[in-house]
Amino acid sequence: MHITDFLHPDSVALHRQVDSMQTAVHLLVELMAAGGHLTDPAAFEKDVRAREELGGTCVGGGLAIPHAKSEAVCAPGLAVLTLDPPLDCATPDGEPVRMMFLIAAPADANDLHVQVLAELATLLLDKDLCDRLIQAEEPARFCGLIAAQEQAADPPENPTPGGRPEHWRFVAVTACPTGLAHTYLAAEALQKAAQERGVSLKVETNGAAGVNHPLSSEDIANADCIIVAADRAVSTARFVGKRMVSVSAREAIRDPGAVLDRAAESNVPIYRGGDGFRANDWKEQGREAYRHLMSGISHMLPFVVGGGVLIAFALLLAQLGAPSPLTDMMDTVGRAAFVLIYPVLAAFIAYSIGDIPAFMPGLMGGYLAQLGTTIAPQENWVSSGFWGALVAGFAAGGLVQILNWLGRRLPPALEQVRTGLLTPALSLLGVGALMVLIVNPPLGQFNLWLCDLLDGMQGDSRLVMGALLGALMATDYGGPINKAAYLTGTLALVNNQYDIMAAVMVGGMVPPISVALACLLFPNRFTAAERRTAPQNLLMGASFVTEGALSFALRDPLRVGPACVLGSGLAGFLSMLLGCGCPAPHGGLFLIAVITNPLGFLLALAVGSVVSAFLLGLFKKPVMQ
Repeated sequence: MHITDFLHPDSVALHRQVDSMQTAVHLLVELMAAGGHLTDPAAFEKDVRAREELGGTCVGGGLAIPHAKSEAVCAPGLAVLTLDPPLDCATPDGEPVRMMFLIAAPADANDLHVQVLAELATLLLDKDLCDRLIQAEEPARFCGLIAAQEQAADPPENPTPGGRPEHWRFVAVTACPTGLAHTYLAAEALQKAAQERGVSLKVETNGAAGVNHPLSSEDIANADCIIVAADRAVSTARFVGKRMVSVSAREAIRDPGAVLDRAAESNVPIYRGGDGFRANDWKEQGREAYRHLMSGISHMLPFVVGGGVLIAFALLLAQLGAPSPLTDMMDTVGRAAFVLIYPVLAAFIAYSIGDIPAFMPGLMGGYLAQLGTTIAPQENWVSSGFWGALVAGFAAGGLVQILNWLGRRLPPALEQVRTGLLTPALSLLGVGALMVLIVNPPLGQFNLWLCDLLDGMQGDSRLVMGALLGALMATDYGGPINKAAYLTGTLALVNNQYDIMAAVMVGGMVPPISVALACLLFPNRFTAAERRTAPQNLLMGASFVTEGALSFALRDPLRVGPACVLGSGLAGFLSMLLGCGCPAPHGGLFLIAVITNPLGFLLALAVGSVVSAFLLGLFKKPVMQ
């Protein structure tokens, strides 16, 4: 793809004077219409303004790239406006806008506008080119400069003598257990590193809202290497036969340049499917096991969150005097969602390992874990809970893989018998026997002992637990330790131990709020770009999204990490000391009405956040602006 495929001199206006961003956008729309790209200029301009309201499109360096997908676009195109004098407006780096590119894409063009935006952003990294474009006196000269730059950047037809192409093309997939911050932070980090290296990269994000910018078969076929930056299982069957690098989303965020450099090496192995990695590659095996676990947890969490929120709202409405049938219904539905969390956890771990045939035995194994089924009388059953579901999920997935391997030795004529009868029956029998005879009896007793232990932890030991869980929530900002602490809170929530969930939640809210406060209180300790994130971090902290502090921790882990851990630990301690309780696993301050001792919760949050903010001001050194 070339920028000159969409840009023509008729859509370029140079050295114009405008008094506002709205006026500039209007001129760009007129240029786009003059180029024959629009069926309804007014409707397209309305769509561009709507996109602007979602977030500014000034990218810094004197550049702005407004864009929109619209039903009013009949053919994709670009329009350009250079400004003389420059336009003063809100920009990331404070530099006035000197040049604007408007991207128009048809509504059904999938991610075309994203591809054009990526190509344009890569091209404009060359500051010398930007200066020459701004100084151009004729539209034809302007387009000619871009064409010459793209021609010079095109890769050669043949590899270099060493066998390595001069220009690499990558595609990537990013995903994290919750599908929130890490998914998109990893994508952003990889794209920025690719721009710095002058290579093309398309990223598919597997987030909570679904798959964005999906990779087409053509994208995959043309790629020199596939990058999978994921902390849960994603679809990789489509990558069989391609060179593939597999890393965690956190690794892609921490050092995206190293990930791209690794993908560019000539010795990257070709992915051969489920058994494509060496059996003795323990690091990769461990990463795969973690992804299977996170796949189950990511599908389990909506049941925990949805059920917990319904129970919390039922309590709130009951306090406000709502009719009891309504509150009883909400409470019943919420608790029914809790009943499903262990079957769903086991089912999707199994599905991640063994695909569709493993789903049913995994679901049944999780259901048996939920019931605590044994050969003893039913009144003696004790649920093996989370740990039993964990065993059931991995056992079901592994057993189906073994059955599939053995089934390949059967005659082809028996294939339908194998898949339709033998695999379902034998896998259910194997998982059922494992759970009923071996797993549930000891793990049920272990769960009973653990519940008694938690119930018996009072006084100082309970306070220590609150401080520890709060501190763990700030340890790796959405990583495995954070997820383990959060899981502890949700499992305690299922057992009606709301104080543990409150300590977990307040501990996870402190890091983003504290870095935002530090940016406001100690502005000379942070760059201008960091200070601009203060409002969004306050909102993320209030919403219980710990990942807001991640970028600060990655840039300065030795100062940000201890400050956040100490503040979160203190908040968790105070929450437990003041008797706070939270009946829902997510929501932050939006659940304050149903939190037990809400003033105490707010006090714990405020004290922990302020302490962390002052520690950041103390630890960090002034930066050169």
